[in-house]
Amino acid sequence: MRLGVLDVGSNTVHLLVVDAHLGAHPWPAHSEKSVLRLSEQIKPDGRLSREGADALVSAVKEARRSTERLQTDDLLAFATSAVREATNSAEVLARVRDEAGIELRVLSGEGEARMTFLAVRRWLGWSAGRLLVLDIGGGSLELAAGIDEEPDLALSVPLGAGRLTRERLHGDPPSSKEIDALIEYAQKTIEKPARALLAAGWDCPVATSKTLRTLARLSGAAPSDRGPLVQRELTLTGLHQVRTFIQHIPSAKLAEMDGVSASRALQLLAGAIVAEVTMERLGIEAVRFCPWALREGVILRRLDILES
Repeated sequence: MRLGVLDVGSNTVHLLVVDAHLGAHPWPAHSEKSVLRLSEQIKPDGRLSREGADALVSAVKEARRSTERLQTDDLLAFATSAVREATNSAEVLARVRDEAGIELRVLSGEGEARMTFLAVRRWLGWSAGRLLVLDIGGGSLELAAGIDEEPDLALSVPLGAGRLTRERLHGDPPSSKEIDALIEYAQKTIEKPARALLAAGWDCPVATSKTLRTLARLSGAAPSDRGPLVQRELTLTGLHQVRTFIQHIPSAKLAEMDGVSASRALQLLAGAIVAEVTMERLGIEAVRFCPWALREGVILRRLDILES
């Protein structure tokens, strides 16, 4: 079976097409993405701008054409925080349905955390024990912990790298005052979720997001062209060194570094601050990486339903 998953995130619209069936490894057949930065298209009144909605409709139309060309059997389309939190979300979703012919499902933050957790569990297996999964997106930080395929605890915290950059880091590079204020804000915001996670406990802390992978690459982890089977990790010590280094670098220069994409360079510092504060509060010295995340979780859940 050929399945497509269309992920409308805060930064990109990403289409992943895989060949898969229940009990088998989903093998990627095609991947394409459009960098829209929808979170930056949110107006002061909370509405997604006309330009942002136009770009979204165009990107979804292109993705639909790709799925038709690739003879995809089914398309799973969903939107996360940028569309979820827009005050005109219903209007935007109606435009996508009517003009692009795709019904976008809006995932809750908790839903994102649960789907990502499922993907990590399937990739690492039962031998990993109790998992703690961290995923820093553009609009939110997702956290989940548990022993089964469904987490015991799934949380979404408004500490997304794009959101914090837009709202709290205005310089490029930002001032020391802005950085200190963001660290303090992140520490306060993570306090309640951290207490719940510490009570739940875990054996194996895992990271999945592009932001965290980029930070790991800057701290010396293997590049992406080494493939998904190479073990990678990010230590708290390495993260601190990277964060204190990149906070002085303009995003244009940061984008020139190996492993840093131009589309995420500006928000990388905010992501580093969130990661460092979260790991410190949870007492995590290092996280290992899983190449599967939200999109794979959505595919795996769909396969479970189709084959049941």
